[in-house]
Amino acid sequence: MLNATQKEYKQCIVLRADLKLSKGKAAVQAAHASILSYERAPMRDRKNWKNQGQKKVALKVPSLEKLYAVRDDAEKLGLPCAVVEDAGLTEIPPGTVTALGIGPGRADEIDEVTKNLDLF
Repeated sequence: MLNATQKEYKQCIVLRADLKLSKGKAAVQAAHASILSYERAPMRDRKNWKNQGQKKVALKVPSLEKLYAVRDDAEKLGLPCAVVEDAGLTEIPPGTVTALGIGPGRADEIDEVTKNLDLF
């Protein structure tokens, strides 16, 4: 449990709903997004996030354009983020953008970008 002075940390994974990925494929793309954006986060944020249980939230967007808009908003705030492009070995063509990882970072900052997105 957090005390009054601690900030909550989390990571958000944003997946494209328009691709109609299988559950397994979506899970793999989410894992890629999580690792890629984790690697871009400052060590301090990584440690705080790990110490708080590594909260992750899976969200969805209706299109590639919306995914890029969310990414642009995250970058404007200086949040660590990463776009996932699929290798094209199974369900979708090579280079298809499938997901976006944001964070880990302070939940209140990530919420500025993701608060209007629906759960996946």
